[in-house]
Amino acid sequence: MKKRVGDVRRAGALIAAVAVVGTVAGPPAQARAADGEALPPYAFDSTAQRVPGAASSSDARPLEAGRTYRDTLGKDGKAYYRVVLDGKRNTYVSVVAVPKPGSKVDYGDGFKVSIQDNSGTECGHQQARFSSAQYARPLAAYARRIVNPEGSGCQQPGNYYVLVERATNAGSDPADWELEIRHLSEPLLKKAGPTDLPEAWPSATPPPLTGEPKPRQGGAGVYDAASLTQGEWRADIRPGQTLFYRVPLDWGQQFFATAELGSSAKGDDYVSNALVLSLDNPALGHVADETVGYSGKQATLALGPQRPVAHENRTSYNEATSGMRFAGWYYLSATLSPELAAEYGDGPVPLTLRVNVLNAAKAGPGYDGDPGPFAVTPDDRRTAEKGSSGAQAAEEAERGDAMRLVATAGIGTGTMLLLGLGAWTLIARRAAA
Repeated sequence: MKKRVGDVRRAGALIAAVAVVGTVAGPPAQARAADGEALPPYAFDSTAQRVPGAASSSDARPLEAGRTYRDTLGKDGKAYYRVVLDGKRNTYVSVVAVPKPGSKVDYGDGFKVSIQDNSGTECGHQQARFSSAQYARPLAAYARRIVNPEGSGCQQPGNYYVLVERATNAGSDPADWELEIRHLSEPLLKKAGPTDLPEAWPSATPPPLTGEPKPRQGGAGVYDAASLTQGEWRADIRPGQTLFYRVPLDWGQQFFATAELGSSAKGDDYVSNALVLSLDNPALGHVADETVGYSGKQATLALGPQRPVAHENRTSYNEATSGMRFAGWYYLSATLSPELAAEYGDGPVPLTLRVNVLNAAKAGPGYDGDPGPFAVTPDDRRTAEKGSSGAQAAEEAERGDAMRLVATAGIGTGTMLLLGLGAWTLIARRAAA
């Protein structure tokens, strides 16, 4: 009897192992707030590590390339971080600043992020301001250290410092802002990339897209931004809410988008800068934004067309042109003014996004190694077609790796099932005997 009990236990363990191998979790559902409920909070990168910004460069904590970090920044605060750079690769450090939802902000409120060398020389910076759309929403900007063989400053390897400075006008909410910080390093080129920026480029507005919009609700942050391809997309957006999307743009491709707020039967008061649509590049450098007012009738704004994605764009001093400097996922965010709630209620307003991706993909400048986020892969295109977020795509890739590991193991799932059935058959025969 003891031998039979042991056989049963071993067979049960084998079948349990097969069941574990076959278990696959589904993708997380996107949260959508109903009328009167609190808006979904900003979705921070789940892998982000907390790092305290220092008041002095001497105490700055390091930021590793390829990592995401979180911190907070107080009223008129300054925070230093440290990056160790070589003398070969271009470096980008981005910051997404997230004020408390509903907090009061002014025209000049915002932040500046810069990279400095050990002599205090500024290598590159970008500023983000709320400007005419004076309501709290996530703002993105990046600082860059560009390697230039003909340059004199910020070219040597060693310690560099990232400085994030917040500006807060009198009367604005002094509460801390949450920060999401990313450090990216651009791979080396096999040879020097093109630098001559063409004076003429196709800047005409493309023909309008028509048809039935497909539902595609946006994410609550960069980390879970919903993926889009060319087409018409329908979402619901509530006053004070920001929706995040991302679009893969390859070398030579050109981006154009419009956003349309649907009409409402609840009022007719005019709200200026009711919707802001913003575009950021794969390193989360700000490219462009536009706003539109709303009076209860349908209202549309246009963003672009932008210059085709090209290496030579980085030679421009124009922020929109310089931002279209590499291939990868470009991030689109739409924010609806909280002021609409007073006249039109707290319920969702229909939002239609029309996205044009023009031109066939071209060969890039040629990276000497894995381009990382600065490329568009076949998997990226499939992800965009499905509408998955970056977080979902990463989870799907991990599950795929796990299943491939099982498939290449010494004993496959089918073999394990046969062994389990054989074990049960043997036990049954012994019991009958």
